[in-house]
Amino acid sequence: MSRDEVSIELDRDPPDYLPDESLSGSWMLAADYEREVRSAELSVLWYTEGKGDEDFGVHHFERLSADEAGGVESRRPQRFSLRLPRAPLSYDGVIVKVGWCVRVRVFWDRGETVAEAPFQLGTVARAREIPT
Repeated sequence: MSRDEVSIELDRDPPDYLPDESLSGSWMLAADYEREVRSAELSVLWYTEGKGDEDFGVHHFERLSADEAGGVESRRPQRFSLRLPRAPLSYDGVIVKVGWCVRVRVFWDRGETVAEAPFQLGTVARAREIPT
């Protein structure tokens, strides 16, 4: 299964959100993998990139098992909705960047795949380098 076989759609375009707003959308498998899927995970998380240690935090997590009622079904959108936190805000700095995304990870009999949909949390101005 490739990344193209899992699609994530956020209900807002462009995907810009303020703290405490509701984030909603759906994800689905593009092909009929229902028999092979063992489980799927939906996460909403933030991560840092840049100089120094990289970090991340999980704001929301849910796991769907193919064995449970209402589990993972192919070609049927799986809806999600949650309230976003107040921090950390998205930030595109010179030394460090803070990003947010919805991540779906699908586990099946022969491996796993991950798809992500980035979004912006808050309205922090982009950092500029100071000329030296």
